[in-house]
Amino acid sequence: MDRDEIMGVLAHELAHVKNRDILIGSIAATMAGAIMMIASMARWAAIFGGSGRDGGEGRGMGGIGLLMMSILAPFGAMIIQMAISRSREYLADASGAQFAGQPEGLARALEKLGAYSQRIPMDASPATAHMFIVNPLSGRSMMRLFSTHPPLEERIARLRGIRGGDQPPSSSSDQGSRVDRARNEWDRLSR
Repeated sequence: MDRDEIMGVLAHELAHVKNRDILIGSIAATMAGAIMMIASMARWAAIFGGSGRDGGEGRGMGGIGLLMMSILAPFGAMIIQMAISRSREYLADASGAQFAGQPEGLARALEKLGAYSQRIPMDASPATAHMFIVNPLSGRSMMRLFSTHPPLEERIARLRGIRGGDQPPSSSSDQGSRVDRARNEWDRLSR
């Protein structure tokens, strides 16, 4: 990777810190965990007497409804948690491009990392997928719903859209001003 690409990747990761993504992800994971625990309690209640001793006709969901809710609620919580994670990736891309002073470095880095991850399989599990800058797991259509990362092509297209369309890439003559703007922006945001 060249200097702009490394700067783009580092700015992306620093943007996660600045945007408090660990805090937001922790809150989302805690809420998802709470929903899963409640669903587990509902499942056991449905199995071992969720309808009560007097037959329970006409009261609430009944055992079958409780069991269905206990199965579907964790999936809903997981989908919401993954959607939050994907939206935070977009925000980190945009913030990182702003920190670096230009989005093209991160866009090129994402292209390279995506190509490398296609050629050389990564040793990742769904539990560790969120720690990568690109999605280490392959999957299409329905599996993207459970992905922690948005599609790489869409991230790159958004980054290139930030630049403003047909504007030519920056020349080396304004390299110093880009670095100064990025440094000033970082100083302003870190106060």
